[in-house]
Amino acid sequence: ELESQLMAKSKTLDELKQSLASNGSAEQTPEAQSLRIAELCEMKDSIVNQVAQLKASMESILEQWRAYDEIYAEVSLMTTRYLYCIDQCKRSGEEASLEALKKQVKTLQ
Repeated sequence: ELESQLMAKSKTLDELKQSLASNGSAEQTPEAQSLRIAELCEMKDSIVNQVAQLKASMESILEQWRAYDEIYAEVSLMTTRYLYCIDQCKRSGEEASLEALKKQVKTLQ
């Protein structure tokens, strides 16, 4: 999405360059026009660099979210298992001792 926006801005910039070159405005000398074009090129380069930095940053953030999702899934599964074990211990009238929970976990595995 950002790349397509950047391409659109680049195309607009190119059109402005052509427009400035073809109009030959009486208010601006060719030197002033060429300075303006150089300024626009610098702005374009700056935007390209910013997009590259943003893209790298977003990739890093997405990788962190993937890791979070994986860990969350593991924790959720473990929590569900422990809750099931506790529920089974309560139903059978056993005390919720550590040994009883370990036995239930082994049974489930």
